[in-house]
Amino acid sequence: MLIMYIPSLSLILSLCFTAYIGHSMWTMAKLFIAPECQNRMNCIHSFLNSHSKLQMVIFSSVSGYREDDLKFVHYFKDFNFQKPFEHDLDVEIPYKTRRNGTLFFHVHIFPNPLIGDEVRWESVQRSPNRTSTLIEMTQYQIPETSKYKLLQENSNVAPERPVTHLKTEVGINMLTNVQYLPLNGIPGEIAALLRFSRNREFLPIVRHDFLNDRLQSLQEIKKGVSSMQVKLKYSPISFGMLRLMLHVEASMSSVQTLGFSVKEIDQVKGIFADTNIYLLLGTIFVSGFHLLFDFLAFKNDVSFWHSRKSLAGISAHTVLWHAFSHIIILLYLIEEKSSLLILIPSFIGALIEVWKVHKVIPIDWKHLKFKKAFVSSEEQRTKEFDRESMKYLCYLYPLIIGAAVYSLVNEVHRSWYSWIIRSTVNGVYAFGFIFMLPQLFVNYRLKSVAHLPWRTFMYKAFSTFIDDVFAFIITMPTAHRLACFRDDVVFLIYLYQRWLYPVDKSRIDEDTSIVSEVPTIDAKKSD
Repeated sequence: MLIMYIPSLSLILSLCFTAYIGHSMWTMAKLFIAPECQNRMNCIHSFLNSHSKLQMVIFSSVSGYREDDLKFVHYFKDFNFQKPFEHDLDVEIPYKTRRNGTLFFHVHIFPNPLIGDEVRWESVQRSPNRTSTLIEMTQYQIPETSKYKLLQENSNVAPERPVTHLKTEVGINMLTNVQYLPLNGIPGEIAALLRFSRNREFLPIVRHDFLNDRLQSLQEIKKGVSSMQVKLKYSPISFGMLRLMLHVEASMSSVQTLGFSVKEIDQVKGIFADTNIYLLLGTIFVSGFHLLFDFLAFKNDVSFWHSRKSLAGISAHTVLWHAFSHIIILLYLIEEKSSLLILIPSFIGALIEVWKVHKVIPIDWKHLKFKKAFVSSEEQRTKEFDRESMKYLCYLYPLIIGAAVYSLVNEVHRSWYSWIIRSTVNGVYAFGFIFMLPQLFVNYRLKSVAHLPWRTFMYKAFSTFIDDVFAFIITMPTAHRLACFRDDVVFLIYLYQRWLYPVDKSRIDEDTSIVSEVPTIDAKKSD
C-alpha cells in the first residue's frame, strides 16, 4: 500500500519564499531592459541627439519653493554631458541656514549660452528648453560634540539634539544613452519625469544622485561660518541605473515610515551604489535566503529545546553566555536607536535564549526560588567538563576590563550608561566566539555530538556564511565586521567533531542519554 507523502508546513513556506525570491530577482533584472523602439514614426526623439554641448547653472536658496532669495553659485558653460567631471564649489551659507535652517540647490540645464558676464535668475528663467532639479543640501543630525570624555569636565557639552549639517559632496546624474523612446511602453517612473521641447523632443532627465548621497559627507554648519566647500560630481547615467535609483528612492521613503533609521537607509544605499546588475541579483538572492535560514533556525531551535528532557552533553555556560550576549546586543541596538525591523528579530532571539536558560536552570516562579531537579550521572559528567573548560577562560576577564578602562579614558561617550553598554558589547564582539568553546570542550570529553541540535546549527552556519558576504558589501563598524567572521571557526570545528564522532542512529547513545526517534531495541546491548 502506497503512503502519500504530505510535505511539512516549513517545506511549503520555504518553497513559496524561494519562488518569491526568484520573482524579485526577475523584477530587478527587468529594470535594466530598456524599451525598444521598433518603428521610428511611433517614437519620441531625445533632445540630446541634436545638441553636443549644454549649459548648467546652480543657484542656492534657503527654501525649495521660493525664487526671491536665490543666490548664484556657479555657471558651467558648454560642458560635455557625455563625460563625468568634478568641481569644487564655494557655497555661501545664509544666516537662516546657520541658525539651524535649510539650504537647497537649484540646478538648471539648457542648450544656449547666456549673454553677458553676470548670471541672473531672470535670464536663466527665459532660456528655452530648460530642465531642472532641486537638491536638498542640508540634513539634521546629532553632532559629535554631544559626546564627551566622562572623566573630564563636561559642563560645556552641547545638548544632544539634531543640528543642521551640509552635504560636502553632491552628485548630479543625467540620462544620456537613450536616443529614442516608444510612445507606448514607457515605464511610469520615467514617464513622470519627461518634459518636452517645442519640437516635441524629450528634454534631458536630470536627477540628484540619491544612491551616492551618504552620511559620511555630512559636516556640521557652525554658527560663525559664512561659506563652505562642496564637491560637485557630475556623471551620465544609464537607463537601468536611473530606474533602479528611482525605485530605491521611493522604497526608502516608504520604509522610513516603518522604523528604518537614517543609518540603515545609508547602508542600503551602499549596496546599490557603484555596482552592477549581477552583484545586485546576488545580493537579493543571499539576503532572501538569510531570512529563510534565520526563520528555520528559530523554528528548529524552539522545537529542539521544547522536547529536550535531559541536559546531558549540553554546556550550561554556553547557554548562559548566549542569553547574556543577546541581551547586551539588544540593549546596544536600543542605545543606537536602531529601527524596529532590526529590534524585533533581536528581541525574539533574546527571548528564546532567556527561555533556554529556564530549561537549563529550572526556576519556581511562584515562590521565586531554584527548583531541585534530579541530575543523572551523564548530566553530572557534563557539568564537571563544563566547569573544567571555564577555568581556561578566566584569563580573558582582565582583557575585557582593560579595554573598558581604555575606552573610558581615551574615547568619547554620550553617558555612563552608553559607556557600559558599548564596553560590554565590544567584549561580546571580541570574545564572543571564545565563550562558545565550552561546548566544544564538552563534545571532546564526551567523544559525542549526538546531543546537539544539528539542524539548527546548520541553518545558523548558512546564515553566518551569508553574513561574511555582507561584511564586504555593507558599510559597518570594524568590530561588527570582524564579528561576522568570528563564528566561522567555531562552526568548522563543530563540523570536524561531527565527522570525528559520527552518530549511530540505530542505537541510543548511553554516554549522553539522548532520547530521539529511534527504532525500538529488544535485545540487550552487548559490552
